[in-house]
Amino acid sequence: MSSNTPKTKTGFSHEKIETNNLLMIVLILLVIAVGGLVEIVPLFFQKSTTQPITGMLPPTSLQVLGRDIYVREGCYNCHSQMIRPFRAETLRYGHYSVAGEFVYDHPFQWGSKRTGPDLHRVGGKYSDEWHRLHLVNPRDLVPESNMPAYPWLEKAPLSGAEAATHMRALRKVGVPFTDEQIAAAPADIKGKTEMDALVAYLQSLGLALK
Repeated sequence: MSSNTPKTKTGFSHEKIETNNLLMIVLILLVIAVGGLVEIVPLFFQKSTTQPITGMLPPTSLQVLGRDIYVREGCYNCHSQMIRPFRAETLRYGHYSVAGEFVYDHPFQWGSKRTGPDLHRVGGKYSDEWHRLHLVNPRDLVPESNMPAYPWLEKAPLSGAEAATHMRALRKVGVPFTDEQIAAAPADIKGKTEMDALVAYLQSLGLALK
């Protein structure tokens, strides 16, 4: 057979893939999907990512509503809640974050945006009164702050029924609230304001791991 006889191309040759846009897109998506599954699926079976760390308790009804207010007001747009395992971060904020601290967060409040400081371990760092003053007018305590004020939270009432509803929803995704805790939510919330709830949430952050 002559050496000049053209060879028949079969299968997925480089030329066929590179000249077929649709095929290229399909193969790229397939590779990304397989790679993503290989990276993500094992995490669903690791205790370090699915079990709470020692001392980690489900949030109270007041903290549940406080977290909702935190999300509603967009606090996550300026504050992250994930301390990375770098010396500069642990010296400033404390022990780096671990997955077991966020098993009750749906969704978690990680992120990288830090117009303001990371809040993961802010719990217990300041008094309740400090947080109240800071939320009413941040510049009274931090003159250089560009954080907006939230004075209306002091007078905004909370709904115990709403807290119970949210706790039932969280129980469906794994937060171990008992029937008694859910039933007690309206009484626990009675007389509290949105300011009380947000401060309670902030004071709960990062306490389980020192």
